[in-house]
Amino acid sequence: MAHQVNLEYLSRVVFEEKDLLFPDSVVGTDSHITMVNGLGILGWGVGGIETEAVMLGLPASLTLPEVVGCELTGSSNPFVTSIDVVLGITKHLRQVGVAGKFVEFFGSGVSQLSIVDRTTIANMCPEYGAILSFFPVDNVTLKHLEHTAPRRVIQINLNSIVPSVSGPKRPQDRVALTDMKSDFQACLNEKVGFKGFQIAAEKQNDIVSIHYEGSEYKLSHGSVVIAAVISCTNNCNPSVMLAAGLLAKKAVEAGLHVKPYIRTSLSPGSGMVTHYLSSSGVLPYLSKLGFEIVGYGCSTCVGNTAPLSEAVLNAVKQGDLVTCGVLSGNKNFEGRLCDCVRANYLASPPLVVAYAIAGTVNIDFQTEPLGTDPTGRNIYLHDIWPSREEVHQIEEEHVVLSMFKALKEKTEMGNKRWNSLEVPDSVLFPWDLKSTYIRCPSFFDKLTKEPVALQPIENAHVLLYLGDSVTTDHISPAGSIARSSPAAKYLTNRGYVYMVIGCLTPREFNSYGARRGNDAVMTRGTFANIKLFNKFIGKPAPKTVHFPSGQTLDVFEAAELYQKEGIPLIILAGKKYGSGNSRDWAAKGPYLLGVKAVLAESYEKIHKDHLIGIGIAPLQFLPGENADSLGLSGRETFSLTFPEELSPGVTLNIKTSTGKVFSVIASFENDVEITLFKHGGLLNFVARKFS
Repeated sequence: MAHQVNLEYLSRVVFEEKDLLFPDSVVGTDSHITMVNGLGILGWGVGGIETEAVMLGLPASLTLPEVVGCELTGSSNPFVTSIDVVLGITKHLRQVGVAGKFVEFFGSGVSQLSIVDRTTIANMCPEYGAILSFFPVDNVTLKHLEHTAPRRVIQINLNSIVPSVSGPKRPQDRVALTDMKSDFQACLNEKVGFKGFQIAAEKQNDIVSIHYEGSEYKLSHGSVVIAAVISCTNNCNPSVMLAAGLLAKKAVEAGLHVKPYIRTSLSPGSGMVTHYLSSSGVLPYLSKLGFEIVGYGCSTCVGNTAPLSEAVLNAVKQGDLVTCGVLSGNKNFEGRLCDCVRANYLASPPLVVAYAIAGTVNIDFQTEPLGTDPTGRNIYLHDIWPSREEVHQIEEEHVVLSMFKALKEKTEMGNKRWNSLEVPDSVLFPWDLKSTYIRCPSFFDKLTKEPVALQPIENAHVLLYLGDSVTTDHISPAGSIARSSPAAKYLTNRGYVYMVIGCLTPREFNSYGARRGNDAVMTRGTFANIKLFNKFIGKPAPKTVHFPSGQTLDVFEAAELYQKEGIPLIILAGKKYGSGNSRDWAAKGPYLLGVKAVLAESYEKIHKDHLIGIGIAPLQFLPGENADSLGLSGRETFSLTFPEELSPGVTLNIKTSTGKVFSVIASFENDVEITLFKHGGLLNFVARKFS
């Protein structure tokens, strides 16, 4: 993982050149790049499109953001982990609103946080919308800031943070551990939304029996079916990983176990994590509870979960059960882990292990036992929770500088297998026509060497009418390819467009993340998330209406028809469109579907940059206005013309087929963005520059 390598090996903090000292900095393509800010290194993530621009000699543009100070005071209690602090800060900053800003931490509470605590906190800044979250190197920086221009300051008292999880559908929805049972039960009652599942009262106590590996088990609402300690957030933090291992050790010694139908997994961020888990002696205990190492890359967090058993799947379907996934990552959008798992909670690694043992989130750890020992004695969470002193002692003994030194020496020696890979001797990439994973993307076919004037958008239909908080997961899923999806139909019926290698079976579909080098799959996967809520349909489904014919179709099929008819498309959306991962296919996909503009109330900055980079106009309703307030149904057609001299924040007029005219903002922040857009996006700009 790139962010792990930054922390362990590449980061210098400060470097010397010609008797001058320079502060370290980094701009990367991974959304977890911000983790390095915990070391006092200014760094943030940009998308693949923007990175390609830099590789080709264009500048990475950034409008100077507002710096928001976050004062940490007090100290956390012994049962609070850094993950609890992260979730508490995430919820607070999301509520306050720091989207598109730099957040800088200061105050007496900062000294209470170790470097790994700081990096874990900095890693979560995309979840509360900030560009980065920075921890200064030392007090000199803080004194300097006291004499600079006044800043907006947010205060967070660490004493107020309690052990917690976040969910069941968004990372900013923090739930105190003591409230977990009552909160989950409230979610069952609430109408379908960001937290609710709207389960009828008479069905909330339903139980479905399953037979698995010769034994009978009972599933109900709240049953845990996925438990994963994964790499993207916590594995850079030895204290919480070792705490999970120590809890597992005490649990095994007490005779506790995890039910075998629960999909458990452990994905370390690097070999170093495996090293200290093994040398400390806790890895075998994690293994005994089912937390075996499955790999070192993105896994459960992006839907790369081993399939649930047919017995579990059938029970979930039979009882319409709200089953749960618990993971130590930073993304828990509904349906991301598995399309049949509706409630997903982010938790610290030791809590992931604890919930796996309990087998349900519908439990009060203070009053209800995790299980019983061989003598029948109840075992509670506090009986096996490791103390800070225990964790600190084992960390001092097994996470030492010599280990980092050994890792560096091993890295410098190089990887023989990697170095021995055969590579073709050619300047350009030799496309393999037999590959269903990597192929020459079709948007290269649309490149033009000659500059063209900005084209008006005339009589565009609305492809999708969306609400608030549409994530890049909704736009371009990274998880498994559903068997009934357009991408699955493509792989099953055609295999490859030229039928070179024949069709593929469902077992060979893999995931969208694995096939993101195949534009035919990724275009069909655009808006294919089963949890996508399109107001034209009125329920979660990857469907839309093709208005000329009146048909309800898969989004890809409708877009394909529109393109054959030569009809441009736009998308209507609410607030925070494009939140979540900085995924460039969330812009490339709509572009290939024929989308010319998105009209939203607000955007997540990185996604808006991607839209501009691919040539899609990011339009924004005027403050206080939205599709509802303007009386738009989405069934109209929309037309607008761009002025020859675009400027940041210019107001444009849109005319609908019903005769309504209203104003919107062209959401460009600087001249670089306008230049890219006027050239039809980055790819066309590059084609003209190098032709």
